[in-house]
Amino acid sequence: MNKYKEVVIQSYSDYFNYLKNELITLHIENYFYGLIIISLLVFILELLFPWRKNQPIIRKDFWLDTFYMFFNFFLLNLIILMALNNVTAQLFNDFLGVFGMNLESLHLIDLSHVPKVVALLIFFVVADFVQWNTHRLLHRVDFFWNFHKVHHSVKQMGFAAHLRYHWMEPVVYKTLLYVPMAIIGGYSIQDVFIVHFVAITIGHLNHANIGWDYGPLKYIFNNPKMHIWHHSKEMPRKYGANFGISLSIWDYLFGSNYIPKDGKDIELGFEDDEKFPNSFIEQELYPLKLKNEA
Repeated sequence: MNKYKEVVIQSYSDYFNYLKNELITLHIENYFYGLIIISLLVFILELLFPWRKNQPIIRKDFWLDTFYMFFNFFLLNLIILMALNNVTAQLFNDFLGVFGMNLESLHLIDLSHVPKVVALLIFFVVADFVQWNTHRLLHRVDFFWNFHKVHHSVKQMGFAAHLRYHWMEPVVYKTLLYVPMAIIGGYSIQDVFIVHFVAITIGHLNHANIGWDYGPLKYIFNNPKMHIWHHSKEMPRKYGANFGISLSIWDYLFGSNYIPKDGKDIELGFEDDEKFPNSFIEQELYPLKLKNEA
């Protein structure tokens, strides 16, 4: 137990120092300023090419979503995720040690032996496919759906809505992503940064007030005209549709695509969302209150 306690303490110390360094040091892999730059660029696109022209520039819950964006992208790692991730890695490595194995022995694919572009593509596609399946799980299992409702409580879509989600979601995503990504070796921290920010950019665009579908590329990349239907309040399919995170191809391959018409003015949300809390604290506590009332 002392070993895991040390992992937790070291995780908090390392991430705090990392976050402090991000704020005061400019470098090519700076997540803090990278997020700000991407957000500003997509916000400018919303101003230049607004799809819903009657939607206010500072839309409903704009500031709440902005808070969620920075909380989930940075502070959540400090409070929960980094320590949890490192403890999970240590536990998994100790479990493998019982069988005389380690994390490196699980590597079935070594990306260091393929061209960089191919390596990044493999990393991106594998991660996105796992996340697509995880997203479907969030809709199909009531326990997870109660957490995912936070994201679907958005009533006016904009780029910052991308990172409005309950803290439990990344716990689920990271847990289910851990083993599949453990079989891939040979990628660097720079590779993770590139893939992560490509996904963030696509996610921001998917939620932005922009009426783009990318033409023929809509069958490969998720896009605003497709993703708006994922947030539709009126959905004939019980568990929803268009679960793509970055790629839409999974929805087209497995039949979960749904774009019946132009969705510019459809109502967003879910059944009885008028009863859903409006503040950050109440939204974070919502699933726990449901459990206590059950």
